[in-house]
Amino acid sequence: MKSLKIIGLLLLILGIGSCEENKKEAPAQKEYTTWSSYLGDAGRTHFSTLSQITKENVASLKVAWTYESEDWGQMQMNPIVVDSMLYGVTAALRVVALHAGTGEEIWQFGDSVKVWHSTSRGVSYWSKGEDKRILCTRGAFLFALDALTGKPIPTFGSGGKVDLRSGMPKSAENKFVISNAPGTVFKDLIVMPLRVSEGVGAAPGDIMAFNVITGKLEWSFHTIPYPGEFGHETWEDSTAYKSSIVGGANNWAGMAVDEEAEIIYVPTGSAAPDFYGGVRLGQNLFSNSLLALNANTGERLWHFQFTRHDIWDRDPPAPPNLLMVEREGKKIPAVAQVTKQGYVYVFNRMTGEPFFDIEEVPVPKSMLEGEEAWPTQPIPVRPKPFARQSQDLTEADISPFAENKEVLASKFKSANKSQYAPPNTEPVLLLPGYDGAAEWGGASADPEDGILYVNSNEMAWILLMNKNTGDGTGGPLGEATYQKYCVTCHQPDRKGYAASGFPSLLDLQLRKNKNEVAEIITNGKGMMTGFPQLSKEEMEALLAFLFDEEIKHSVASENVPQDTVQERYKHAGYTKFLDSKGLPGISPPWGTMHAIDLNTGNFKWSIPFGNTPELGEEGIGTGTENYGGAVVTKNGLLFIAATRDGYFRVFDKENGGLLWEYELPAPAFATPAMYAFKGKQYIAIACGGEKLGTKKGNKIIAFALPE
Repeated sequence: MKSLKIIGLLLLILGIGSCEENKKEAPAQKEYTTWSSYLGDAGRTHFSTLSQITKENVASLKVAWTYESEDWGQMQMNPIVVDSMLYGVTAALRVVALHAGTGEEIWQFGDSVKVWHSTSRGVSYWSKGEDKRILCTRGAFLFALDALTGKPIPTFGSGGKVDLRSGMPKSAENKFVISNAPGTVFKDLIVMPLRVSEGVGAAPGDIMAFNVITGKLEWSFHTIPYPGEFGHETWEDSTAYKSSIVGGANNWAGMAVDEEAEIIYVPTGSAAPDFYGGVRLGQNLFSNSLLALNANTGERLWHFQFTRHDIWDRDPPAPPNLLMVEREGKKIPAVAQVTKQGYVYVFNRMTGEPFFDIEEVPVPKSMLEGEEAWPTQPIPVRPKPFARQSQDLTEADISPFAENKEVLASKFKSANKSQYAPPNTEPVLLLPGYDGAAEWGGASADPEDGILYVNSNEMAWILLMNKNTGDGTGGPLGEATYQKYCVTCHQPDRKGYAASGFPSLLDLQLRKNKNEVAEIITNGKGMMTGFPQLSKEEMEALLAFLFDEEIKHSVASENVPQDTVQERYKHAGYTKFLDSKGLPGISPPWGTMHAIDLNTGNFKWSIPFGNTPELGEEGIGTGTENYGGAVVTKNGLLFIAATRDGYFRVFDKENGGLLWEYELPAPAFATPAMYAFKGKQYIAIACGGEKLGTKKGNKIIAFALPE
């Protein structure tokens, strides 16, 4: 904590601000009546002051309009609405502009031939005078479109697009770089979140701001610091910043900006490669951090690192929320960050001073050769975690619905359940799991009263490492390439693990042709990263292997690229702790919703979130896995879909009571958008399904009160 006090003192000297300054009279409360930015506003509050829909009439909500996309499948996008137009992104990354009052398509931008298999959480909007632009991404490119016509702006970059890798080191020019979340617009800048590979050889996660008008790179911040930059010494390898092995520490989840203070708040992910950090020893700043940067220049003002030397993939999963928190009767600007671990960290927005004590807790040492787990991890004293923690589970927490309780109990007893148990060749029970308690849907907040609302997953996973035997070098090139890039998720036998979301690749030739598979391998699909770095020979050999055409003769080991060193250990794959019926192996609730008072650190309420249809009446109130965030209103409503059971629900934000629910045509793993058009209040949501084994959908649906 001493370092944070020093930072606060420096900021005082530099005139950035202080707690005392922030105790002055708070500015007049603003209205939140539009939805022209991702998650509602620049502070990512998911908040609205529209009040036509109330607790008394919400049960009368009806479908106002429905838009059917030509693309089917998961849509994670949060629409934005500007004037009379609603902008969204389909399952195949087509940008659509719809009439906000009728859902009628006005224009569409996208490739009519090539199908993109990634996911997008939406688009960004910028305007100056008559110049109105939509900023979107596809692959490694950022596009600027005319907001009224959908046509690319020819003066932006090259023909309307900019390669996101253009601001990165030359070594990244052929690496996997995309963006799943909308960029953050500030003045004439757009600061871009990036998704990169999580394995050996990943691109670096530089934070980059591009000029919205020209596409020119205006500033960048090195999340793996260069020599002479703050944090460089936290990497034992002083050449990590230019390494062909190490990368990541990227912002993939999006960011928030205080437009008045001109500070952008950027949560960063883990360094790559994940899980085995023996090739990137040290504390690893600025991975797993919240960065407060000067939005004009990218200069670091303060930071806090949530996980030191991350070997669990514990990256912050969502943008932070900007809100006011009360201390001693005064409102103070705060920034709150929810995490995969189920913790909420709350800081003074200007100084980085925590509002609640954060303890450095000793954690276990790693038993893997070459690995050095960081000896402590920072854990907030308050609020308490909003999800169960593995170290608190006992055998009594085995699911009462499981038919194979003895098998589950045996697995449970053999797994290490310690807090921050490091990856090992013996199983570790990871709860909260890989996707986290909080996930990319993030939290919603009433920005004036300091209450945070967050939905949470309670799915345990098994973390296991295997000794690296060399990726199969010396065998056929296709099989060796599969072992190097694909085996972690799709398993050595290619059977995958469907219950955990990883499909079988057996009989692939019966479902897809080689061109389709090659596109997925290159560009990625859903949350699978792409592998554009594969050579032509590797791609052809991998396709031959996947389509059972590879000749099984020996291939010299030099045919497999050796441009990166071998990790001593490899992640064994993503395996959920499930019972024999594919349901969670621990007792319910399996999904929860919480209201947390950040003024006191106390919980207002907590409820199970969602039902489990497979269990019939017994499944009511068990909670389900959920992906997507909520919208909260000033007049007391909390709107959220997100659950596997496919319902759209409205809760009373004061006590968590259910006020309304509607079964959607497909589950909506997305955050809704609230807006008004011609005096009528709407809430719109994308229903794409597909995730968690649910049926596919293709609809965007808007609800409103009947005339």
